[in-house]
Amino acid sequence: MNLYRIMLVDDEEEVRKSIIKKIDWEAAGFQVVGDAENGEDALEKLENLEADVVLTDIRMPYMDGLTLTEKISQKYPFTKVVIFSGFDDFEYAQKAIKLNVTEYILKPVNVEELTAILKKIKKNLDEEIEQKRNVNTLRESYRNSLPIIREHYLNDMVRGEADEEEIDRRLLEYGIDILDAKKWLIAVADVERDGRGGRETLSLHRERELIPISVKKIMEEKLEDYCRFTMFNSSTEMVLIAAIDGENTQTGMMELLVDICKECARILEVKVTIGVGESCLDLRDMKRSFQTAMDALGYRAIVGEGSVIYINDVEPVSRGKLQFSSQEESELIAAIKFGPREKIERTVFGVVEKMDDAKVHFRQYQAYILSVMNTVIQLIQQYDLNITEMFGSDRDYFEIISSLQKREDFCTWLTTSAVRINEAISEERTNTTRNVIQEAKQYILDNYHDPELSVEKICRHLHMSPAYFSTMFKKETGQAYIAYLTDVRLNKAVELLNKTDDKTYVIASKVGYQEQNYFSYVFKKKFGVSPTKYRGAK
Repeated sequence: MNLYRIMLVDDEEEVRKSIIKKIDWEAAGFQVVGDAENGEDALEKLENLEADVVLTDIRMPYMDGLTLTEKISQKYPFTKVVIFSGFDDFEYAQKAIKLNVTEYILKPVNVEELTAILKKIKKNLDEEIEQKRNVNTLRESYRNSLPIIREHYLNDMVRGEADEEEIDRRLLEYGIDILDAKKWLIAVADVERDGRGGRETLSLHRERELIPISVKKIMEEKLEDYCRFTMFNSSTEMVLIAAIDGENTQTGMMELLVDICKECARILEVKVTIGVGESCLDLRDMKRSFQTAMDALGYRAIVGEGSVIYINDVEPVSRGKLQFSSQEESELIAAIKFGPREKIERTVFGVVEKMDDAKVHFRQYQAYILSVMNTVIQLIQQYDLNITEMFGSDRDYFEIISSLQKREDFCTWLTTSAVRINEAISEERTNTTRNVIQEAKQYILDNYHDPELSVEKICRHLHMSPAYFSTMFKKETGQAYIAYLTDVRLNKAVELLNKTDDKTYVIASKVGYQEQNYFSYVFKKKFGVSPTKYRGAK
């Protein structure tokens, strides 16, 4: 039986332990995945715990239960919240109702009452998930969601094949509400159709053609209250065009896409990888945004499946991007950029094999080699690599072409050069990530005193998406951003305690804490003593 995840929040440790001990969680359909002693602590933990339900007290220091509930409803709208309080206060109940709190109960917690509430919540969660998984409902949606003309036109538009003068009229005619935005963003979703590891754990996995429909429904539910958008299929991918207005942001859109990937993994047990392209200021530039979204998706072999990949996170922002007109060129570039070596060798073999099949004049062979070499040279220039090092020779291009008389020689040369370029690009990508993280660490050192120093603020400075930054930061430093920032602030606080006579509240302010009490709480949690006692023990 799959158990739902629940988290307890109360500033009294004995209360938390008592509730955990009293309730038969598994019988109620839950497992306790963590606990926290205040709202601040809970929000930090919730990102990793991914709880389905949060059971929280109202009266807590630093951040009370109602504030916590409000933040959860904003960031994790599918998470249920149960509030309990020792105060039979009608005003609290009113506020809780406005925040869509699932249940409001009074302390002391009654085992029978809480168990009944948990079973009720479990039933509601079961019904919500079953509705999203229901094969009959999805089949009906599938039959009713085939607007062929509309989908064909949107495919033409993102490929730059639609009449530019007709775009506005056609969008209005087809009822596609994305006009008059500040800018537009294209995302391309690749949906795993086999379930986790190929196991058919759900009835949905036995009717694989319905999996993309269920993913589309989740995406639409997540996005419908946030922005104007349209979705359609292109080949094997699902394409999203989102209108970014004054009431929403590109950063917020990226966070929603991350939530969608997590939701699909949790509910449907499928991996959804989303590539996000460069935004465009004119609908007539959709081709560029679509192509860069497809390029971003190509990095899933490197970044990993089941996540959001933003093109500006994985490719140089300031360098020109190639546009290829033929499928062979695109496949060769993708193999060189993404690897692995086996794919490079297979793709090169396919490129060279064409020379055997074609019965043409030798000059045409040379022209073909020159066009392949030109494609490779442009990739080298895009990444500012050393051409001599990549080709393993300081001869000019025509000398190299003249030396490649045999098909086998050309195959060997192209494979060797392609592998060198792949390794150089991978090394540059790694160095770029490290440099960005180093810049982030320096930014934190320069601005740790700012109480508003958030992931979003750093990402605006670095021009990165928060989700990608958080993943890379933890991978490079071994710490989550919040934990790293806390360590920097507390280490600076220790310096001030050792070297100055400043009051505790002054030091708290200097290291980025607006509340002295919360500063003391965090300090004691790390060092075992309060700031005052730490100074007195010197």
